[in-house]
Amino acid sequence: MVESIYQIPTEVRDFAEKSVEQARKAFENFAGAAQKALDTSSDMPFGLPAAKEVSNKALSFAEANVNAAFDLAQKLVHAKDPQEVFKLQSEFVQAQLHAIQEQTKELGATFQRPTTKS
Repeated sequence: MVESIYQIPTEVRDFAEKSVEQARKAFENFAGAAQKALDTSSDMPFGLPAAKEVSNKALSFAEANVNAAFDLAQKLVHAKDPQEVFKLQSEFVQAQLHAIQEQTKELGATFQRPTTKS
């Protein structure tokens, strides 16, 4: 009887799933427009030679992080109980912490590249 408390109606799940997909598509459109703007820009701010590379990496990392969040949302829509929700959230946090650490290292290396070549 306790499990029935956590049951989510199929209509609500369907609506949530469609909402996640619509949000994902909207973000993909935004990211595509941002990438196009970066690709067409010739002069980057501050006169940094690697500024365009850093901007492209940052956008790529943002896309990956947002897509990971969309993937989590998609999984949460199908979670069967609070324990599964907690497990999915914990896995997501661990994976994102690792991803952000790697992204930070990569961006740091990109920032340092022009200064170490001189």
